[in-house]
Amino acid sequence: MIVVATEDFEVYHGVVNELRDRGVAFTTIEPGDEWPEEADVAVIAAGESVEIPDGVDLVQADPDAPRRAVETVISTLRGGDGRTVIGIDPGERPGVAILHGDMVVAAFQVPAAEITEIVREEVEDAVDPVVRIGDGARLVGARIIDEIQSVPVELVDETGTTPYLGSGARGMGDVLAAVNIARLDGEEIESRTIEPTAGELQKIKDRSREASETNRAISEDLARQVATGALTVEEALAEHDRDSPTDDEGEPDTG
Repeated sequence: MIVVATEDFEVYHGVVNELRDRGVAFTTIEPGDEWPEEADVAVIAAGESVEIPDGVDLVQADPDAPRRAVETVISTLRGGDGRTVIGIDPGERPGVAILHGDMVVAAFQVPAAEITEIVREEVEDAVDPVVRIGDGARLVGARIIDEIQSVPVELVDETGTTPYLGSGARGMGDVLAAVNIARLDGEEIESRTIEPTAGELQKIKDRSREASETNRAISEDLARQVATGALTVEEALAEHDRDSPTDDEGEPDTG
């Protein structure tokens, strides 16, 4: 049983709300009250002094991070090794899964530009964290790997990691693939140098044309800079417009 035993108002409400949202059974007591015999894990505020019975695991919760404390509690109850593993299925909107041991504790699908911040937040104070990223979507994946500096990264063969999606599961494929990627050992890697193919460059140029107000694609050189992460499509379009010659009426010369 999970027992929340704290006098800290913020910790109490944060942890209790997280536990309720997850449908996890728990009880609460005042510090100093008699402990239930079936207590397995105690949750108190970080830095708080509470006498805990022998044999009861202790989790100290930060008032600003109740979710992290609850994830630790659940992993402890299930006998997980506590390791934080982040699985990433790369793409323009990568799927991201956070595992503590074998337990999936959080999932996201966000623009690729937000991945680094998610990783930073999820590995803070984590036990032996690792990021496992699929080897597909090469250009996006390479940028993500280069931006993650403080955590070991493993490159995983993502063949077969996207499951069949039945009725009602549309849109979940990238997140479920990220879960599968997190469960697979990969090759530790610090960076990944990718030479974009002609097809990949053309896709970037097509994206720039769609984003352009004048329906004009960026040059191949700018597309290559987008592919390597040196520029965003928007920045490349702005540079392209600055460098483009104009006719006598001030309109871009389309050739």
